Amino acid sequence: MSYEQKDLTGSLFRNKRKEKDTHPEYTGSVTLNGEQYWLSAWLKKDKHSETYMSLALKPKDEPPRQGARLSAQTPKDEKPPFDDADIPF
Repeated sequence: MSYEQKDLTGSLFRNKRKEKDTHPEYTGSVTLNGEQYWLSAWLKKDKHSETYMSLALKPKDEPPRQGARLSAQTPKDEKPPFDDADIPF
């Protein structure tokens, strides 16, 4: 039986794939009002050197940003090497 996250609960795990300072220290998920979200957390310090967590939520069903992955590989005036219509499923 798989784990089902209850409403108004979430989990965070240390991000073992962090490669840049801009990547979150922790990642996970949360369920709010029956909707699932990705949860990211960064450790930061305020002006008094107190550590706190900065959080960001992103809907799990939100489509990826247009061209987010291809933009680093494909020049803007060139078409991507494939189209969603080319994928048979």
